[in-house]
Amino acid sequence: MTGALLTVLAAAGAALLLGLGWAGGHRHARRGGRGERAGGPDLGTPVERATFHTLHTASLAAPPLRAGLTEDAARKAARRLRSLLGTEALCLTDRQSVLAWDGPGADHHERRAMARVAVMLESGRSMSVRTECTRPDCPLKWAVFAPLTGEDGVLGALVAYGSRESAVLVRAATEVARWVSVQLELSELDRSRTRLMEAEIKALRAQISPHFIFNSLAAIASFVRTDPERARDLLLEFADFTRYSFRRHGEFTTLAEELRSIEQYLALAGARFGDRLKVTLQVAPEVLPVALPFLCLQPLVENAVKHGLEDSTEECLITIAARDAGAEALITIEDNGVGMDPAVLRRILAGEGGGSSSGIGLTNVDERIRQVYGDAYGPVIETGVGAGMKITLRIPKYRAGVHSSWPGRQPPRY
Repeated sequence: MTGALLTVLAAAGAALLLGLGWAGGHRHARRGGRGERAGGPDLGTPVERATFHTLHTASLAAPPLRAGLTEDAARKAARRLRSLLGTEALCLTDRQSVLAWDGPGADHHERRAMARVAVMLESGRSMSVRTECTRPDCPLKWAVFAPLTGEDGVLGALVAYGSRESAVLVRAATEVARWVSVQLELSELDRSRTRLMEAEIKALRAQISPHFIFNSLAAIASFVRTDPERARDLLLEFADFTRYSFRRHGEFTTLAEELRSIEQYLALAGARFGDRLKVTLQVAPEVLPVALPFLCLQPLVENAVKHGLEDSTEECLITIAARDAGAEALITIEDNGVGMDPAVLRRILAGEGGGSSSGIGLTNVDERIRQVYGDAYGPVIETGVGAGMKITLRIPKYRAGVHSSWPGRQPPRY
């Protein structure tokens, strides 16, 4: 799903709530709501105050719902939704059971509620019914059943209980159920996004090819007799590099951790290619804590090594720089390798690169950066045949939802 769809869904939900807020304000005004006394603070008209109250209450209900239609999320949201509607009681259900109930009557209405929900699931439409409760002290005389929908159809129901039949309650409950459905769809998109990112990370891990592992171990083995201390150090670097690359938690890391992994990768590459590999690091300390997508720089450095060493017999110069650019960190990776025809590069980024490992890495990083930060933050690549390659990334220092799971080790010094 695209960012544009997320914006449309959020806008639709906001429109529903604004309509509900204005309707509530007008009802309040008709019931005789008055403004502040003359000379008192201006708190707005009854309609404006009701609209603010509606939006504030909805903002408190939204975060739990973004976790999906679970028992915990329903329990946290039910009280806010009941306040939003002003009903005697409210419950949220899935297709099998009541997830949460707020208000009186749960002890004798839950079973009846699920029987009505089963009828509503068949039609997929809202309905208003008499509860037929015979208890004289029970205020729950009418109930409105509104479907909660998602990508897979009707997920459950919002049930609002009132003391009398009300067309206003029917309409309000239906609108709130539609808003809840928008939040549930957004939660599904969040989960889809997470699954997509996990799949892309798995693709990058698969790109750490067996021949790289074989060549690294072969290079380490070559020093076992001639330089045992270096062989030991390289083996530790290899262990740390593979542990980081194949870790099981976290979509995001820090620039410090990513650069540390790159150092380990370059140490292993240097053991294989010797003095042909020259690396320069220029990193501003203030950008080391910046959070960024996991494994988004290492494939770019691997690409530089491939085009600078494996595809050439010349000395390879790689420069990795990261500097502070106000609200962003500016990262560049540059090599003096064989470069690439810009037309070929465009085909690779469009998914027409023929499946080469470098193509997989470039495409994967491009897609994940745009997915997390938007199209304006896609990598800028400058290259030409025989002219090397320079890749520039702009990473926002702060972005909602981007939090590193870095375990708290001290960042490396540069």
